[in-house]
Amino acid sequence: MKLALDIGLVITSVLMVVLVLLHRGKGGGLSTLFGGGVQSSLSGSSVVERNLDRLTIFVGLIWFIFIIGIGVDIKLS
Repeated sequence: MKLALDIGLVITSVLMVVLVLLHRGKGGGLSTLFGGGVQSSLSGSSVVERNLDRLTIFVGLIWFIFIIGIGVDIKLS
């Protein structure tokens, strides 16, 4: 059980990093410092961006469940 939780946590952690890096910068912060503010942003978000947001939230919830599962497993053993 512990091994499955650890493997799931590693996979979802890597997936979270990839998904967050796929997001487009919204302006401000460090993205404009390195030339990200030059691009013109569209007024609305596309279907791909909305689906990417949903997927990121879903994977984040799965990641959180793995964290809780590992914590419970440590507490019980």
